[in-house]
Amino acid sequence: MKKLSLFAFLSLSTIAFSQEIKNTPERNSGEKALLVKPDQAELDAKKKAAEEKAKLPKPYDPKADAQKDIDQLIAKAKKENKNIMIQAGGNWCIWCLRFNQYVQTTPELKEIVDGNYLYYHLNYSPDNKNEKVFAQYGNPGEKFGYPVFIVLDKEGKMIHVQQSDVLEEGKGYSLEKVREFFNSWTPKS
Repeated sequence: MKKLSLFAFLSLSTIAFSQEIKNTPERNSGEKALLVKPDQAELDAKKKAAEEKAKLPKPYDPKADAQKDIDQLIAKAKKENKNIMIQAGGNWCIWCLRFNQYVQTTPELKEIVDGNYLYYHLNYSPDNKNEKVFAQYGNPGEKFGYPVFIVLDKEGKMIHVQQSDVLEEGKGYSLEKVREFFNSWTPKS
């Protein structure tokens, strides 16, 4: 009971102290308002990220029937002897968009992908969470965040799940790490 009372007291105290103090006609005129200015560097970074996101291609389709698309890719993969690379994420995710752009504009990576994989962007967003599809692969986005990569063999069997943060370098991706990742899961490897 003491713990519950202490928790309630701390919660109410936190709420009370987090409220913004303003001058209102009901208050005495001697009181000043406490205003916290947002950090300009943080606002600039958010603005820059929003501008970058607006310029990048949006490869995720929330309206797609992901299971049907993946089934078709499996049939095609068997014929072409390729694996399937599923990049799970959404158009809301700057790192998802950056990765897509990086692969598409880096000739060495695009060549590896085009020669060895059928590539699919599996949407996860409020519009379509593709819960049944993600459940088949153990819901890797819940564990690793987005983007997350699911590699299937030509039969549609999941052979690897790759978190993306280990492929990052600065505000982008490492050519060496991404190349190694793609080369590690080709049909020939």
